[in-house]
Amino acid sequence: MNEKRRVYLLENKKLNPETIAVTFAKTSRSPQSFDQIAQELSDEKSAQFHERWVVGYGHASVAEHAVLHIAVENISRLAVECLESNRLAAYTEKSSRYQVWGADCFFIPDEIKGSMLEDVYCDTVRTLFQKYAKALPVLQATIQNKYSADRNVLSEKDIHTRCMDVCRYYLPAAATANVGITINARSLEHALRKMLSHPLAEVRQVGHEIKQVAISHLPILIKYVDEVAYLKQAEERTTQLNTALPPHAKDENWCTLVDFDEQFETHILSALMLRYGQVGFKEIEKNLQNSSDEKKQILLDVLFGKLDAHDTPLRELEYSNFIFDLLMDQGAYFEFKRHRMMTQTVQPLSPYHGYAIPKLISESGLELDFIEAMDIAKKTYLKIAATLPSAASYVIPNAYNRRVLASFNLRTAIHFTTLRTAPNAHFAIRRVANRMAEVIRNRMDLFKPFFYAQPNETWQYIESEFFTDPIRF
Repeated sequence: MNEKRRVYLLENKKLNPETIAVTFAKTSRSPQSFDQIAQELSDEKSAQFHERWVVGYGHASVAEHAVLHIAVENISRLAVECLESNRLAAYTEKSSRYQVWGADCFFIPDEIKGSMLEDVYCDTVRTLFQKYAKALPVLQATIQNKYSADRNVLSEKDIHTRCMDVCRYYLPAAATANVGITINARSLEHALRKMLSHPLAEVRQVGHEIKQVAISHLPILIKYVDEVAYLKQAEERTTQLNTALPPHAKDENWCTLVDFDEQFETHILSALMLRYGQVGFKEIEKNLQNSSDEKKQILLDVLFGKLDAHDTPLRELEYSNFIFDLLMDQGAYFEFKRHRMMTQTVQPLSPYHGYAIPKLISESGLELDFIEAMDIAKKTYLKIAATLPSAASYVIPNAYNRRVLASFNLRTAIHFTTLRTAPNAHFAIRRVANRMAEVIRNRMDLFKPFFYAQPNETWQYIESEFFTDPIRF
């Protein structure tokens, strides 16, 4: 007689994360129910299991069942980048679009603290914060005056958001933030290895602190986490090779499609046919090339025609690849980096690619003040970078541009474009998303009617409407 179907939660208030992981792991060999398995386990037995099977035999997937919620407060936004660079985790952080930073909300790195560079570092960061605070009421007044004659008067919330969208360009990477993290033990182990191998002392310290907090709930699964020589040598040796390639002073080609699969539409449609058939890929692809337009239209309708706004597209759209070389301001990058299904390679934050000037800064009479702030930050960066290149990035404001290499498939492109071209997205990331969407769309034939940005605006319109200059040197 078949047992009755059951669906229930294993309560994390009653069971620690490592015990839950063992409970799920044991079902592969035990006929007992999950709650029966859990009742027979103790913290000691769970520890012994993980020591033998996860650590000893490398069954790391078991650790994915042990999940922690970690609160990290008052770390620099430069450290946040490393913390959030893990694909399989969830993050929520303090937003520069909705919160105002206080004058002392910045971090002084150990590399600089107590050195001859500390005064110039602190003076620069405090200057950026002072200019940020000074700009807030000025920008707010400009927005109010600009839209006072509009029938649809902006709410206080809308005025605040538009003001903060521009003020954030002053904020340096030293600005501190809080981050909430939900992560499983396997991903946490990987994250900690990266943090403990990082060139910045702050990131290494945060890594040690997270390990100490997490080890009370994961005494075995992250017990042996340490720095990784492989990661350290990769940065050190490649950085040395790059000294022969000094940064270009100016590069305004900010969105380049480096490479893509020219047959991606055919590959996707063929994969869709394979999913619901019994024939091999090559035979399907050959047959599809000789198929009628009607058959292809049916497949297009399957992929896109019934797709609702809240639906997730079929995974067959992942049989495609696009590689972009991008320049975007640091504020936009902080949103771009959240798309962790992409493969992203980002250069160190520096002043070498110029900075963006929002139009509202110019309209408010703050352009000279803004340029002065950017120049001060650049000069301080160059002073610090002469001896401490990694720590120099702390003084770089959100306005400066960052180079990112991004590789992703069409499924990810649809998600990114839908989310980041929406009217409520920041104008800096809308500019990037709209141009990337345009470039991808120009490489399409069959898919072109189904791939488009949300609102009726172009990246050129966004540049003219929101920027005095997106790349100023």
